[in-house]
Amino acid sequence: QVQLVESGGDLVQPGGALGLSCAASGSFISISFMAWYRQAPGKQRELVARIGRSETQYSSSVKGRFTVSEDDFKNTVHLQMNDLRPEDTATYYCNGGFYYIGKDGKQWYTEEWGRGTPVTVSS
Repeated sequence: QVQLVESGGDLVQPGGALGLSCAASGSFISISFMAWYRQAPGKQRELVARIGRSETQYSSSVKGRFTVSEDDFKNTVHLQMNDLRPEDTATYYCNGGFYYIGKDGKQWYTEEWGRGTPVTVSS
């Protein structure tokens, strides 16, 4: 019922900035939260930032450098990444929690993932 599509991944030099976006589409009635995760080669997927009900959460490794924001009208979440470092290199995934009305007429909850967008920080 819900699709998440990320965009904005690119190659950037250390110290540079990059903005990612994730657009949610489909048949849902409200969004509980949206979040960004990342996974570097050979490493586990980790939470980068999360936003829900106007509250934000960041991993310690990106706090002060990354900013997560949401555009409620466009059902889009953004991740502004500043002062990028080589260790930020990873595939960035969008994740979100959504409420929808099922075929039974009842409200249900689902969590979905996007396919990811690659970010490479290198000179």
